[in-house]
This record gives sequence, C-alpha cells and structure tokens, in this order.
Amino acid sequence: MNNKRKISILVLILFFGLIIGTLFGDFIAFLLPDGVVKNFFLQSIHLSFSNFLGKDDYIYIDLGSLGLIFGVKLKLNFTSIIGLSISYYFLRYFR
Repeated sequence: MNNKRKISILVLILFFGLIIGTLFGDFIAFLLPDGVVKNFFLQSIHLSFSNFLGKDDYIYIDLGSLGLIFGVKLKLNFTSIIGLSISYYFLRYFR
C-alpha cells in the first residue's frame, strides 16, 4: 500500500508540474510582444485521441440508454517540459 501511495503522489506532483509549466508559458507569451520568442513559448504539441483514431477529440460509445464520452488531450510546450523537470527535481530532492 505504501508503494501505491508513492506512485500516486509521484503522478500527482508531475501532473501539477505540467499544469504549472503550461500556465507559466501562457502567461509569459501573454506578456511578450509578437515575435520569435513569443512563438517559441506558444508552439506546442497537442496529443489526443484524434491523433490515433480519426478526426474527433473524443470517443463516444452509445449503449442505447447510456452514452459515454471519453476524451484526453495533452498539450506539451517548452515551459510544460521545464515545469515537469522542476517538479521531478523537487521530488528527488525531498524524498
């Protein structure tokens, strides 16, 4: 049980590192004037179900009286990778 708790905390902290990094990149891009540096911070890779399954960003399953929608979209940019790296560093430092 202790191992599962450590894995869940690891995933949660790395997830928040990605979110904080992405928000920080969007904030920096908002402050910067148009140009190469702003494009660098705004350039991102979008990964979702649409990359693997077709044109939609979600999977819809219709079971008659019940409809299910599953969707995951991941946006990676330079600052989200930096946020992930910093959160991983803090995880290693505070063990």
